[in-house]
Amino acid sequence: MTKIAFIGLGNMGNPMAANLVKAGHSVTGFDLVQDNLDQASSAGVHIAESSPEAIGGAEIVITMLPAGSHVLAVYEELVPLAEKGTLFVDCSTIDVDSARHAHGLASDHQMLSIDAPVSGGVGGAAAGSLTFMAGGSKEAFAMAEPILDSMAGRIVHCGDAAAGQAAKICNNMILGISMIATGEAFVLAEKLGLSHQALFDVASTSSGQCWSINTYCPVPGPVPTSPANNDYKPGFAAALMLKDLKLAQEAAQSSGAVTPLGASATQLYALFNAAGEEGTDFSGIINFLRGQVKKDN
Repeated sequence: MTKIAFIGLGNMGNPMAANLVKAGHSVTGFDLVQDNLDQASSAGVHIAESSPEAIGGAEIVITMLPAGSHVLAVYEELVPLAEKGTLFVDCSTIDVDSARHAHGLASDHQMLSIDAPVSGGVGGAAAGSLTFMAGGSKEAFAMAEPILDSMAGRIVHCGDAAAGQAAKICNNMILGISMIATGEAFVLAEKLGLSHQALFDVASTSSGQCWSINTYCPVPGPVPTSPANNDYKPGFAAALMLKDLKLAQEAAQSSGAVTPLGASATQLYALFNAAGEEGTDFSGIINFLRGQVKKDN
């Protein structure tokens, strides 16, 4: 049994912490939202009155927070208070520069650290089937891997500090672009009189196949588990896709990478969100491409 502090018990953090409890670990959590604390408590998480209280005696500190500024604020507060040898694992999706800064704060206090953003959404968090993309030293990864395994379907050590964040934003840039391409193809098929099922049967087994078609098809019918069959309830909300695309564009600008399709996808998702669809699954952008939105705005 490992003593774990978990900071950030939202939609992702709560089921992740619950799976750690199920795996036999002692988990103490903190969040600013009382409802999140109540839910975590019902899953067996010990509740602390503050984040410094949560890390008392912890061997591992896991954070799952909205943005880089939140992660850095928590690291600046907690790293100096942590016991010697504590491992810090940040599972948030944040910008690469903030991830590097967080690693630096840990290193300055002789702490090991891993950035380990996830893919798989709330469903994957609940099922314990998340993909973790980890960045950090081999020593830190070796310590983190058995703990991450309780929440994971797959764990990939991507490289040194911030490599996990780099992999996450690159992957999600591909996803954002491919979903727009998939949506455009289905809209074109509709205009040409081709059924959704016919296009799916061809594209899902031909050179156009991709996750956005085969697993997350944006039209009802061909893939019964896709959000298109549930009024585009997320899933992975459009607001989160826009966040990740913006992170990718920030990284592209700071590194000098040329990403014209990534930039275009970011613009389209910004328009989709501005139309009041930020809480819609990101695959619902097909309705935007049709000139429609799901809600009355």
